[in-house]
Amino acid sequence: MKVEAKLNPTYEEIVDIFNRALSKEAIVNIFAHCRVFYDGRAKSELGPGDRVILIKPDGSFLIHQKEKREPVNWQPPGSSVGLEVKEDKIFLRSIRRKPREILEVELLNVYLISYFQAEDYEELALTGSEAEMADLIFENPSLIEDGFKPLFKEKPIKHGIVDVLGVDKEGNIVILELKRRRADLHAVSQLKRYVEAMREEHEKVRGILVAPSLTSGAKKLLEKEGLEFRKLTPPKRGKSKRGRQKTLFD
Repeated sequence: MKVEAKLNPTYEEIVDIFNRALSKEAIVNIFAHCRVFYDGRAKSELGPGDRVILIKPDGSFLIHQKEKREPVNWQPPGSSVGLEVKEDKIFLRSIRRKPREILEVELLNVYLISYFQAEDYEELALTGSEAEMADLIFENPSLIEDGFKPLFKEKPIKHGIVDVLGVDKEGNIVILELKRRRADLHAVSQLKRYVEAMREEHEKVRGILVAPSLTSGAKKLLEKEGLEFRKLTPPKRGKSKRGRQKTLFD
């Protein structure tokens, strides 16, 4: 069966559907009232609430609330996922080994559990996008400057997601904010927020706005805030590339 769903399932039905989904390498979707515990680089607890839990065959584990695009808790691909029933309670657990992080979800009430055995082998074709700009920079880092080493694409940090995070030849952290069109004041303000957030943990941080051009106001604000600009036009066409990204410690 390619798709299976159960409304208001019993514990036995939850375990049965979950195990079948894992054996089929299917996507698992759970609507539940739950409590979330995280133990890793820090510790956190999210009290009871209605959430959507999405588990993918590659180990990705996402917990969404009813608002905002980003998950409130998540684990990356490569994490191991399991389900356990103990003392009349049912728990989902995702474990990331390096660095060791544990995400545990106590399912207080499950409204629906389903799985979808998806088949999809295509990659997203992008034209003139910021994602292609990032690919271009990874292929040719000297477009930014000699000695620049890009490490991450779409790196989550405290106040958002950095388009490209890397280091320069002096070992300074470099944040790139990419814009496929003319960059304005909003783009500069966004870059400033990311730099300030990163400086809470690292002393030497540079911010570079990368775009085909700048408005006059954006240029003045960049200079005022001590930020930089690199001119780069996105490729006309291409395909996004996938692959392992290096860490700051590689």
